Amino acid sequence: MNESMKEKLAELQKKAEEAIAACKSETELQTVKNGLLGKAGSLTAMLKELPTIAVEMRAEMGKLVNQAKNTISERIEQHREKLKLAESEVSADFDCTVPGIAPFKGGLHPITQMCYDLNDAFRSMGFEVFSEDDITSELYGFDKLNFPPNHPARESMDTYWLEGHDKGTAAEKLCLRPHLTGGSVRYMQTHKPPYRFVYPGPVYRNETTDARHERAFFQYEALIVDKDFTFSAGKVMIKSILSKVFGCDVPVRMRAGFFPFVEPGFEIDMGCLVCGGKGCSVCKHVGWIEVMPGGTPHPNVLKAAGLDPDEYTGFYVNIGLDRLVMMRYGVDDVRLFHSADLRFLEQFN
Repeated sequence: MNESMKEKLAELQKKAEEAIAACKSETELQTVKNGLLGKAGSLTAMLKELPTIAVEMRAEMGKLVNQAKNTISERIEQHREKLKLAESEVSADFDCTVPGIAPFKGGLHPITQMCYDLNDAFRSMGFEVFSEDDITSELYGFDKLNFPPNHPARESMDTYWLEGHDKGTAAEKLCLRPHLTGGSVRYMQTHKPPYRFVYPGPVYRNETTDARHERAFFQYEALIVDKDFTFSAGKVMIKSILSKVFGCDVPVRMRAGFFPFVEPGFEIDMGCLVCGGKGCSVCKHVGWIEVMPGGTPHPNVLKAAGLDPDEYTGFYVNIGLDRLVMMRYGVDDVRLFHSADLRFLEQFN
């Protein structure tokens, strides 16, 4: 039995080396390996036979089978390296004048690129970049931002609430953040004034999508809080940032507007760069497009952050990042940027 098994092992090893040497691709080599060393492989089957032979012969045969296994594994890896080297060799009849195939080049999504450009612009003005989780609470999403209890933004027709939001305290009622503004209070509670920071990120609104609106879109907020900061300095900051991002002078106008977290509040528009101010579907044919609300932080918001509104003031803006990207590239439908259509996105690489 012992001699018979030795002969069988020697024959198996011989055929294995012949099969390995005959492989012309890594796929073929892997098939041979599986046939020898896999769970149902022939060498594995011999290992399983060891318990059936005489006890005094098991040690010797076990050693021989394992040696064969190691040798075959080594031959397989040597042949694998040989195949890899052969694949990289240039054949004698290769025409070096034939143009090569350019590799696929990836790139940043245009919204991500705009965010990075704004980060650079604000950092050059001494701002810190801040971020927080996509999930917030009613406490920070509404209460600390001076939203009245009956404000329609608190309703599920506007905000995506998480399960269990109808019970517990305001801090326990969770939702996908409908805006980034609650992050300003968190930041001010954990840092010492004066403040000069930005906080970009995605937000979520339960609304109908169209060429200018998405359910999940990107905002970019900036806040300055100091003891002496003039409102006119805020407008200069806006013009400076937009001009730096677009590489040209951008017309800006401010209209009175109401937002619970600022007083006074403004709607801040920029001249439509898609049509050059002549009027188009993006700007609703008025030549201007709303890109951000802004204003002075409301005294109640400053109090929620632990600041004295008689001592501190500031300036706040909430930039619609998606709309800025539309302006930069002259695209008239924001949904294209969220479509994951590579035919559209590859042109920005």
